[in-house]
Amino acid sequence: MQLGYARVSKTHEQDTAAQLRALQDAGAQRMFTEHASGGRWDRPELHKMLDQLREGDVVIVWKLDRLSRSLKDLLHLMELLGERGVGFRSLTEAIDTTTPAGRMMMQMVGAFAEFERAMIRERTEVGLEQARLEGRVGGRKRKLLPHHEQDIREAVQSGRRTAAQCARLFGVHPSTITRLLQR
Repeated sequence: MQLGYARVSKTHEQDTAAQLRALQDAGAQRMFTEHASGGRWDRPELHKMLDQLREGDVVIVWKLDRLSRSLKDLLHLMELLGERGVGFRSLTEAIDTTTPAGRMMMQMVGAFAEFERAMIRERTEVGLEQARLEGRVGGRKRKLLPHHEQDIREAVQSGRRTAAQCARLFGVHPSTITRLLQR
């Protein structure tokens, strides 16, 4: 059986009609339609489709990024389909893993994607290093200023206030106070 999967990110602003028409023209007998981000793994229609796959079935998508925006998830899905003996076709990229040439093409796409991921990681590391040299620190802003931290330490250690009272007073979670006192 040939199963089609169509996905758009936003329910109100986008429509799956063009994808569904292309999937139907390509021979998809059953359609699964999703209105969710491709970067998320918790997509009910995708999982419903995956649960119904049998050996010899073929999953058809209009474009690779309709299946997943995450390379890691895309490769995981391809591996899962391969293990189950399920073929894969992407109409826009002309990838068809039911043929030897299609399997080779998918491996090449995976290699290029892995290369791109490594390049992004390298650029990110260079950017972070440059930011550190300029005195910028990444991460979340601190909830407590240094003088507040000192006040909290003194209040708790002297017994004037409990850690829970300090947490309420400064509007932070009690675990923030606990970590502060452990440092």
